[in-house]
Amino acid sequence: MDALKDIGGPAQPLLTITGLVKHFPLKKDPLGRGGGVVRAVDGVDFEVLKGETLGVVGESGCGKSTTARLLMQLIAPTRGEVVFDGREVGGRELPLKEFRRQVQMVFQDSYASLNPRLTIEDSVAFGPQVHGVGRREAVARARDLLARVGLEPQRFAERYPHELSGGQRQRVNIARALALQPRMVILDEAVSALDKSVEAQVINLLLDLKAEFGLTYLFISHDLNVVRYVSDRVMVMYLGQVAEIGPADALYDAPAHPYTRALLSSMPSMDPDHRTEEAALAGDPPNPINPPTGCRFHPRCALAAPVCSQVVPEPIATGARHAASCLVHEPGSGHPMAVPLARAA
Repeated sequence: MDALKDIGGPAQPLLTITGLVKHFPLKKDPLGRGGGVVRAVDGVDFEVLKGETLGVVGESGCGKSTTARLLMQLIAPTRGEVVFDGREVGGRELPLKEFRRQVQMVFQDSYASLNPRLTIEDSVAFGPQVHGVGRREAVARARDLLARVGLEPQRFAERYPHELSGGQRQRVNIARALALQPRMVILDEAVSALDKSVEAQVINLLLDLKAEFGLTYLFISHDLNVVRYVSDRVMVMYLGQVAEIGPADALYDAPAHPYTRALLSSMPSMDPDHRTEEAALAGDPPNPINPPTGCRFHPRCALAAPVCSQVVPEPIATGARHAASCLVHEPGSGHPMAVPLARAA
């Protein structure tokens, strides 16, 4: 965690996550077999700086969406601390209702996120009313936001979710997230279900709104190209832990973690002379019920050494605001590719 804190730039952290853990208990069968826990998020530390977009990537099941739900307190963490602008979330310093006014979330499923019995206008105006804004002001705010996200209020305000396309519904969800005038928005696969042409429009809309309202984004996606386009920094997760975090261009151009390199090599190339002909990464992620000892990536890693199965790597700074959890970068770790301690000193 210290290495991650040391790589911060001049911007101050708006959100600080320390030791975040979520274990889902499993039931035993009638014979007493089974049990244990699913280690969905297993010790995550990171910061989101004011005004930045932090992209989060990783394979399905790595803990991206669970982390987002833990940040919003939609599910209770097993342990860990969430601090927003210097105040601990959920305690006396920052009650949940106040935190959720300042931090909003846009989900992947644009239809399931909306109440089918409410008109678009009422859906957007509902949040401000819950937080004490009068009906007339809330409706005026909703209509203004609908116009800003490209949905003309006279045409769309009285419609219901089933009357809109997927892209239009996601614009409504974005307007609803902004209705409380938040400082930060968590976007959990917010453009993944959209057609590519609509996706491009929504991404550009998000960037325009970020600049207009001075927002901070946590952008979760499996689309590596989109993440690079929108993000200032990128965090790579693997099996419930942070593998690497750093500036987007530096991480994409010179990834420091073997998993990040394998993940980026899976991106399709438009150049026919540089097609990917063999998988960069073999096998499936290990079982989160019984993860590997030491480095969790070592069973699939091309650089794995015996020490990787014994020692848990710590985040090591590999550049400006760039850190990776790999024994190769840890002086004296015992990995054959690591720098000896004497030479590092």
